[in-house]
Amino acid sequence: MVDRRTPAGSAKNANNLAAQIYTRLKADIFDFRLLPGDKFSEGDIATRMQVSRTPVRQALFWLQREGYVDVNFKSGWQVRAFDFKYFEDLYEVRVMMETSAIAKIVELDLASRLDVLREIWCVPAQKQLDDPATVASLDEAFHARLVAAVGNNEMARIHEEVTERIRIIRRLDFTKQPRIAATYGEHAAILTAIFSGDAVAAQQMIREHIAESQAEVKRITLYMMHTARERYATHQEA
Repeated sequence: MVDRRTPAGSAKNANNLAAQIYTRLKADIFDFRLLPGDKFSEGDIATRMQVSRTPVRQALFWLQREGYVDVNFKSGWQVRAFDFKYFEDLYEVRVMMETSAIAKIVELDLASRLDVLREIWCVPAQKQLDDPATVASLDEAFHARLVAAVGNNEMARIHEEVTERIRIIRRLDFTKQPRIAATYGEHAAILTAIFSGDAVAAQQMIREHIAESQAEVKRITLYMMHTARERYATHQEA
């Protein structure tokens, strides 16, 4: 059968396929089906997903650009090893940007730009959401809106990039119910301090809030990596 698609249409379909492969591989990395240090070839992925190597290569280059995989043109691809110092540095950048944003919001009387956050987070317990994925998404939006409220587009862009880089571990913060409840309380307290004009208190609270989240996701990440390696070893022995 003759393929009557236009070249532009073919390119669009190829990009769509690469995007699907990228999403699946990223999920494999996030869920520790592909472990830090695991090696594989483009052919391995193409065979597993029943696609050609071209969209696989594109997807892998996207993941490489984001820092999730490395390539050695002699030995193939490898999931980048976990570097907790790297994530700690990114969390420190987050703290600096978000505390700076709080200071500006209070100084310039911009708290009204956060009204929508109060509607989400300053609610009684019976109205709090408990789905981990939903709360994780709302949590990202909370911190992003704090920075965006200042009106510095470059600062907001950089904050978004940092958020994307730490998402691989940050999302694990909401796998335990007590952390969801704690997040509601901590966000509400931060907003209350901002709206009352107490920047110092709000800044201290957000430092503690981010530090606790960082510590929790490190504990969970180490545990998940350990159990994933145990499962892999058991499978190999079987």
